[in-house]
Amino acid sequence: MASRDLYNNVGLTHAVSPAVLTATNTSAAIDLAGFEGATVVITTGAIAGSGNFTPKLTHSDTSGGTYTDVAAADLIGSFPAVLAADTAYKVGYKGAKQFVKTVLTLNSGTSIAASAVIVKSHARSKPVA
Repeated sequence: MASRDLYNNVGLTHAVSPAVLTATNTSAAIDLAGFEGATVVITTGAIAGSGNFTPKLTHSDTSGGTYTDVAAADLIGSFPAVLAADTAYKVGYKGAKQFVKTVLTLNSGTSIAASAVIVKSHARSKPVA
């Protein structure tokens, strides 16, 4: 009997470890092989010096390939225009590319405390290790 619990059916990957960001942050390539979907979870803390950051997701067919912005049609929900302090966001990815990267772009100001996790879902092989 297949496990119906969430624990055995999702994979987690840190895209941005919790930190105070003072510049644009682009994550390493995150491999979605073995999964049919993913959700980006971004959490923020304090903003210093009016730090203004814009989040987005990029994708590619290869880890070292050219990454392009994910089209709205390949997202479930949308990213905010600007990250707010002490907030959690989730945006689903339903695109067909194997690799994704998060990008938190510094537009102006000083810094933001933030992190990003990719929740890989709809595993093809269960339980997920």
